[in-house]
Amino acid sequence: MARRVLSKKNAVYLDLQDRADLNKLNEPELFFENHRGHLVCLDEIQRAPGLFPVLRSEIDRDRSPGRFLILGSASRDLLRQTNETLAGRIAFVELTPFVVPEVNGVLDWKTHWLRGGFPPSALAEDDGASLDWRTDFIRTFLERDIPSLGFSVPAPTMERLWRLLAHVHGQLVNHHKFAEAVGLSVPTLKKHLALLEQTYMVRLLMPHEPNVKKRFVKSPKAYLRDSGILHALLDIESYDRLLAHPQCGASWEGHAIEGIVTAMPRHRPSFLRTSNGAELDLVMERGGEIEVFEFKLSKSPKPSRGFFELVRDLGPKRAWVVAPVDEPYIFAEGIEVTSPTRLLGEKGATIIEKGRGCDGKEEI
Repeated sequence: MARRVLSKKNAVYLDLQDRADLNKLNEPELFFENHRGHLVCLDEIQRAPGLFPVLRSEIDRDRSPGRFLILGSASRDLLRQTNETLAGRIAFVELTPFVVPEVNGVLDWKTHWLRGGFPPSALAEDDGASLDWRTDFIRTFLERDIPSLGFSVPAPTMERLWRLLAHVHGQLVNHHKFAEAVGLSVPTLKKHLALLEQTYMVRLLMPHEPNVKKRFVKSPKAYLRDSGILHALLDIESYDRLLAHPQCGASWEGHAIEGIVTAMPRHRPSFLRTSNGAELDLVMERGGEIEVFEFKLSKSPKPSRGFFELVRDLGPKRAWVVAPVDEPYIFAEGIEVTSPTRLLGEKGATIIEKGRGCDGKEEI
């Protein structure tokens, strides 16, 4: 994606893992001064964190937007340093695995759901090759990536937690119960959960706090962000095995939530559950307006009574029931049943056209 942007610009690309490219920055002030008329791409910026103060000075000399395209991993220290050094001078673009609009016409929704959105997994020649890649990814992430990002966690401990989260995917977080199951203290468990959240492996969906006189659940819900990684941790090898698995419905819910949250990046995601069990699976809020979602793995979905109750109480702008239906239809006034492909095709258009597609309509 970065190379596509660079191909349309007067650009210079430096891979900071390459010693020759890194040597070009022995005197970074002179290099940047010499390339003020270029878009400078710095890949693997975490390899040279000392560049950030220099970048700040150079940007302040010439505040023209879009002079630098910086690529790097989600390192704790890197993110802290960019926030401290380049505050007000940098915009972050979070690149998630592929979502539905990005694979439309390339993969059917069943394959995308099974394999997830990481490119080598989604585009593998068959399901077996896809699963092999995800299994290798999990091992590499645990044994190499986490330490390289500045975290010191034993790989077996993190693997136990990750597999536990796969089995409770979409459920409320019970810190004491989870800590006991994994053999950790509660404070350590919370740190490990934060680590998985910071590295974009887990989404902790927070509860919505409406101005309604009812008792609501206040614990977050935990989802593995990529359905393919979830299925690999659950040893699900095929679509038929997925449909037979107890976590099938929860997997569908998490897969759809991730696509919607990605397609609506300026909205605040949450969920809503009352003490008597009424629930809205997803609430997306922006500027006082909300849209609500319920997820059903059924060709003939029927929303729960609690869904109608909370829709009536909240008065959302729109309410959706997301299910694998062939055609969208109106279920009741203000409530539409639709498929993820239809829904995300509509809501994902802005991302594809302006940001993630990198077609020149919007600078990164």
